[in-house]
Amino acid sequence: MKAGLFRRGTGLRGGGTGLRTGGTGLRASGTGRRAGLRTGVKYPRTAVAALAGVLVIGAAGCGLTSGSPLVDNVEPGTVGRGEPLKGAKLTVASKEFTEQLVLGAIMGIAFKAAGADVLDRTGIQGSIGAREAVRSGTADAMYEYTGTGWITYLGHTKPIVDPHEQWVAVRDADRRNGITWGTPGPLNNTYALALNRKNEKKYRTKTLSDVAALSKKNPGAVTLCVEGEFAAREDGLNGLKRAYGMNIPNSRITKMAGGIVYTQTAKGACVFGEVFTTDGRIKALHLAVMKDDKHFFPNYNVAPVFHTKALEEHPQMERVLAPITKKLTNAVARELNAKVDVDGEDPHDVARDWLEEEGFVKKGGG
Repeated sequence: MKAGLFRRGTGLRGGGTGLRTGGTGLRASGTGRRAGLRTGVKYPRTAVAALAGVLVIGAAGCGLTSGSPLVDNVEPGTVGRGEPLKGAKLTVASKEFTEQLVLGAIMGIAFKAAGADVLDRTGIQGSIGAREAVRSGTADAMYEYTGTGWITYLGHTKPIVDPHEQWVAVRDADRRNGITWGTPGPLNNTYALALNRKNEKKYRTKTLSDVAALSKKNPGAVTLCVEGEFAAREDGLNGLKRAYGMNIPNSRITKMAGGIVYTQTAKGACVFGEVFTTDGRIKALHLAVMKDDKHFFPNYNVAPVFHTKALEEHPQMERVLAPITKKLTNAVARELNAKVDVDGEDPHDVARDWLEEEGFVKKGGG
């Protein structure tokens, strides 16, 4: 068992500094995204449960389940008034990539402002480990993605086009697992194609249908940079080309590591690049994202998930988070992720600053 399974940071808050590459240039860990989400591997439900059990047992054996107490000096703003969670002892989890670290900190700080004592277990490696922490009750809550729940955890191969209907389906199906899904937000961390501003003006593409039309009208104009995994997946490049009728021969497609896709697209080495819609590098590198006007890509809307028994004991958790989750958009996520991945800021500090700027919490007195 690796000692780095859970992010430790400073020992008091979970920190987040242990994952950063130094704050110069682009943060390497930002390319990880939803680890384990898009691997294409199908896990039978019994296998997922068995693997999760091994993770929990192994983590306990390494003494890594304790987490770190969250000590932020914050008070209620527009959320947490009256300290509805006063006396509650809550454990917050997240996965290990940038966006999840920020979301986990947002959740923990909000609970803290609402009066709870919060244990920070953000930074759990991989989707299944974080999921199992909430399912087993070793963590009380985390932010998750509806597409992850539907495809990765529940084993479905076909996504549901309507975002609300997919959330309802995940919510209803996951009840038997002791997990309750809260109301989702507009943040949708899914696949997209993007290009730099110069090429956007040159080719005047705004949607994926525009890209398809360009590939037929002027095939030589379309070059594409993608990760190898995206190129092989049916919910990636292959399905995308069929859904939109794109005419892009393999000779015009270059496979490379995810982080390089962003920089090559920004340079114009390829006209279009595969991106994730909430990645901070979209903002930092001034990329334009093409609208998925046929709704081909699965929805990965963010929503809080709770260990059901914990939520029954502290139903105020969901009410505290509801206005915050509603405020989480792709634009907000890109900005917050960029502060970590590009500017080198600490995920926890980024989360707290945003909560204070939005008025959700206030700095504590004294």
